[in-house]
Amino acid sequence: MSDYKHILLAVDFSEGGNYVAEKALSLAYKHKSKLSIIHVLDNIPMPDTNYGTVIDLNQDSAYDLLEEEKAKLREVGKVLGVAIEHQHLVWGIPKQEIIAFANQHQVDLIILGSHGRHGLALLLGSSANAVLHTALCDVMAVRLPME
Repeated sequence: MSDYKHILLAVDFSEGGNYVAEKALSLAYKHKSKLSIIHVLDNIPMPDTNYGTVIDLNQDSAYDLLEEEKAKLREVGKVLGVAIEHQHLVWGIPKQEIIAFANQHQVDLIILGSHGRHGLALLLGSSANAVLHTALCDVMAVRLPME
């Protein structure tokens, strides 16, 4: 395995997220890498914004749902010891925004959680699968623990 200089952790605030974050933190420590985290907003309506819009974590908004997502990302960053300038909140389609960020910021490794998929869900794919097959850098899909 090569040395990684910049690791990107994609977070979705799911139950298994801490497990994935621990793996990312361990690898970042082992390789003495910069660790960035990204959360892509695809589950709340964002009025008057385009896909790919970066949300400023330091600017307050009157949109409660957005403020909740910002708070969750800041908490993950605090737990992992990731500075605010390496925490990124983007509105869009997760697979597209994760790959775009990785390409623009010279990311060597993307780490994300993966649920076991079977049947129709496997055929339709997932964000983890799309990132795995289209990223220009290494991708680590961490199998999330069974619920």
